[in-house]
Amino acid sequence: MPLQSQSRDSLELASLASSSVAYDGAASEVSSRPSISSSRRLSMVEEEDPLDDGNPAVRGRLGRSYSVSSAFDFAGNLFPLSSTAGAGGYAPIGAPTSAGRPNGGLGGGSLEKLKTLTYLNGLSLIIGLIIGSGIFSSPSQVSARLGSPGAALIVWVVAGILAWTGGASYAELGGAIPLNGGSQVYLAKTFSELAGFLFSWVALLVLKPGSAAIIAIIMGEYFVRAIIGAEAETINPWVTKAVALVGIFAVTFLNCVSTRVGTRVNDFLMFLKFVALLGVTVVGIVVAATGLSFKGQASSEWKSHDWFTGTSSDPSNWAIALYAGLWAYDGWDNTNYVVGEFRNPSRDLPRVIHTAMPLVIVSYVLANVSYFLVLPLASINASNTVAVMFGSKVFGPIGALIFALIVSASCFGALNSSTFTASRLIYVAGKEGYIPDIFGRLGVGSNDNDHGLSTQRSRSWVSKKFRSCFGDEDAGLFFTPIYALLLNAVLTSGYCLVGEFSTLVTFYGVAGYTFYFVTVLGLIVLRVKEPHLERPYKTWISTPIIFCCVSLFLLSRAVFAQPLQTMIVVAFVAAGIPVYFWRIRGRDRSTTRRSGDVGDGEKPWWQFWRR
Repeated sequence: MPLQSQSRDSLELASLASSSVAYDGAASEVSSRPSISSSRRLSMVEEEDPLDDGNPAVRGRLGRSYSVSSAFDFAGNLFPLSSTAGAGGYAPIGAPTSAGRPNGGLGGGSLEKLKTLTYLNGLSLIIGLIIGSGIFSSPSQVSARLGSPGAALIVWVVAGILAWTGGASYAELGGAIPLNGGSQVYLAKTFSELAGFLFSWVALLVLKPGSAAIIAIIMGEYFVRAIIGAEAETINPWVTKAVALVGIFAVTFLNCVSTRVGTRVNDFLMFLKFVALLGVTVVGIVVAATGLSFKGQASSEWKSHDWFTGTSSDPSNWAIALYAGLWAYDGWDNTNYVVGEFRNPSRDLPRVIHTAMPLVIVSYVLANVSYFLVLPLASINASNTVAVMFGSKVFGPIGALIFALIVSASCFGALNSSTFTASRLIYVAGKEGYIPDIFGRLGVGSNDNDHGLSTQRSRSWVSKKFRSCFGDEDAGLFFTPIYALLLNAVLTSGYCLVGEFSTLVTFYGVAGYTFYFVTVLGLIVLRVKEPHLERPYKTWISTPIIFCCVSLFLLSRAVFAQPLQTMIVVAFVAAGIPVYFWRIRGRDRSTTRRSGDVGDGEKPWWQFWRR
């Protein structure tokens, strides 16, 4: 059957490719309009909506059964069509369909076309961000509230399972809508483009750079502690911030070099974290069995006291402990920001989440058991450097040094994962016109199409070897969202320098779980409104319901405990509404001008604020 030149949205093409019936109808006039971005048109045009029953592409799929293993993976087979369709042809998944916008559609580079991420890369991304510093430094936030080791272990398990329900819900959304951007894309499709924009507004300006700054500061503190020792408590805080800034710029550079470099760093540090947690577990069991440690006899509380003695009966203490546990598991949505770059997203995304979450839960529980076997409960509850105390107790000063370096390296891995995914969120926002489109570009040149040709030019043996070792297979070196990475580095550095994190933690908890709740609620809405939507993975309906209830519980606690800070969050989110209309109006006007006379009055790239 000959390929017809049609300008269709990438999600519709996904439905066509996975449908048992081909559709040769003419493209609608609205679908080919260059003045509307992909997610906005998804919200406006139901005639060509792959989630709409009226779409002819859906009619052939009524009554089909869905399974995790699909006979045809549209994501892997779509791009040859995109690259040969020419002007007005199919838009690559995740790329704007607007041909009038610079670097948009087929005229610009697209991360989703490269398809570089594997199952292992996804696993390292999600585990890399979840396992940061919390399990090594402050499990006391759980145990101190509950009063007993047994109750603390129960909360760690329950919090992990509840976080797992959120991950399973996002796995279904990522399979049904396999685009980069995470909640931004899901909210824009399910509710409206305004909802997707508000998520980008909050996540881009506060959530992502703010949480990364906290991770960087903790990394700096542990690194300084490892180098200086006990005197680190009295050292100038700007020394710690300087180390944090070096870490921020280091991960930014690594991710600018290539996707391969960024993911390999994640892979290596993921294995390091598991080795460290396994070492803590083994050492704890050995010390408990022998009773020997560097500093005399190890604690025997685990034998002389019942593990549930002293358990708190106050529901508020259990609620606070559960909140702290869920905070320690945060990051399970990390892979959804880059699902469009997976080689096989419908297969790998559910596998990643259902492998990562049980691994993290088991690792957290075993590490806490080891802490309780070696250290007295009172010491654990009073310390925010439990791993260092553990190492010092067992191995002496050298143990404290090693564990401080391990925690610092773990935070570096979490910072790298956060930087990798944050750049994709910014990149998608630039592609959609939410922010200046320079942040939706790949590389540093003005023409992304020239990149592939330039990489084929003659190079020295050294440069070829460097490219083969560190460059991406098809894109080479420095063909990443560099402008997005630089913006994220600037914002993260700003939060790092300001350093007011108590308010930021509350902001993150309220805003983060608000968008988690609305996004997972969107999954339930899609189940009702679009029952025939192709879902390569489909979780139990009880899973999103449970997660929504948990999210409401956490939000209600924050509202009653800190109403003023909650109102600040609401005000900040509301402030994004006029920005949305300003950006969207400017985006559409700019696109209309370009579609009327392409190239006329084009602004230089450095005048991005005028676009």
